[in-house]
Amino acid sequence: MEGWRRGRRTTDRDPGRTAARTPPPAPRDAGDAWAYGEDGTKAWGRFGAAGLLVDDGHGRVLLQHRVEWSHHGDTWGIPGGARHQHEDPVTAALRESAEEAGVPDDAVELRHTAVLDLGFWTYTTVVGRASRPFEPVMADRESLALSWVPVADVESLDLHPGFGRSWAALRATLDRTPHVVVDAANVVGSVPDGWWKDRAGAAARLVEQVRALAAVGVPASTLDLPSTAWWPRWTVVLEGGGPQCDHGPGAVRPAARSAAGDDRAGGGVR
Repeated sequence: MEGWRRGRRTTDRDPGRTAARTPPPAPRDAGDAWAYGEDGTKAWGRFGAAGLLVDDGHGRVLLQHRVEWSHHGDTWGIPGGARHQHEDPVTAALRESAEEAGVPDDAVELRHTAVLDLGFWTYTTVVGRASRPFEPVMADRESLALSWVPVADVESLDLHPGFGRSWAALRATLDRTPHVVVDAANVVGSVPDGWWKDRAGAAARLVEQVRALAAVGVPASTLDLPSTAWWPRWTVVLEGGGPQCDHGPGAVRPAARSAAGDDRAGGGVR
């Protein structure tokens, strides 16, 4: 029987579920507190919250059966929680998923982020793909179960209301991978960066600039895509080529210009 189905059948006689009914004795961080809107609406996370939606590349996503004492407990959602003060959403989502589900932060390729902004509080869903296989581990008392759930079966679960409202839009992006191709000659040749005096040096500086951009992501509006920010695949087309690098979301791959010239530079953008 599938693990997520076993998770749904956990009973009160299970020691883990009985112990899970009791919340931790005190907040662990200043961010572990309610945020309140002017109308009295409250949301968990004084500095906002973030969670990780990760798929395994084979049609399954990692979901958490939330413990009863949590907000909207006994529902299914994604590992996540309150952000620490001055903590960026991606760091928070990776930290929370490691704390709650044992997700290795080096096993997740970032794909995009989607932000729900209530004015007084934000929730950031960080969407990623497993770069290598791993099994989730219940590392704290905030889960009744953790399971890789087939995408087609997610809607059959009793979902956390917020996750349920966002699931359709998130699901539509799971198989989407933008690819940005940068033609070094056209880009560097159009700015006063010494291209005609030192082509190799100018190209190297461009690659480093693209690497920096790849690390922080690109606004979704720049790529005409939904959500908030994306970590696309990158290829920098160089005259004469260069060393091959990892070719994945957030990574930069130098490539040699082919005889197709500018046609090669534009063909990979999607």
